[in-house]
Amino acid sequence: MKLRYLIPVACTMLVSGLTQSAPLEIQLPPETAQLKPSNHPGRVIASQKCAICHSVDYINLQPGTMSLKQWTAEVTKMQRAYGAPIDEAEIAQISAFLATTYGTEPAGTVTTASAASAPAGSAKATDAMSLLNANACLGCHAIQNKIVGPAYQDVAKHYKDDAQALSKVSANIRQGGSGRWGAVPMPGYAGLSDEEIHTLAAFILKQ
Repeated sequence: MKLRYLIPVACTMLVSGLTQSAPLEIQLPPETAQLKPSNHPGRVIASQKCAICHSVDYINLQPGTMSLKQWTAEVTKMQRAYGAPIDEAEIAQISAFLATTYGTEPAGTVTTASAASAPAGSAKATDAMSLLNANACLGCHAIQNKIVGPAYQDVAKHYKDDAQALSKVSANIRQGGSGRWGAVPMPGYAGLSDEEIHTLAAFILKQ
């Protein structure tokens, strides 16, 4: 067989082998990193919003020489460039927490008016879809299909005959965790009010 015929045959065999290969599955290790302890209200928001997109290790590995201005620029970039679900008040609170806990600002020297007056991480709207969008829930969940986390219809089916379904799903939303539906952790939403948690849980269980 001449060389010009060998090349197409070899290519065909290679493509055939690739198409028959099983898809590669990657198992991520469980999240173990934690934010440093702090009483600053920005810690609550950081724990529930930052962990939606990346590990806490991303914060732990940043240089300890960053000022409030630098942390504010970093958190603002997360919102504007990457679509992090945080508003301007939350940017101020998260930045203040990071600057005093991980950066160069002495603890207790950075405060914001919004941190003193607004409930940490609380969404303004109380309807389910607004809450889902405000807290980036739909980035990991969908109504009918599994994305990162389970589909809401699958959650509703799982708890269909459970008399404690509402309280269990509410607790799962507030506390977060991993292992219920896979190894990828879900951040807790401790900053949401009881009414907001109830609204989300009731919506999920109706799917």
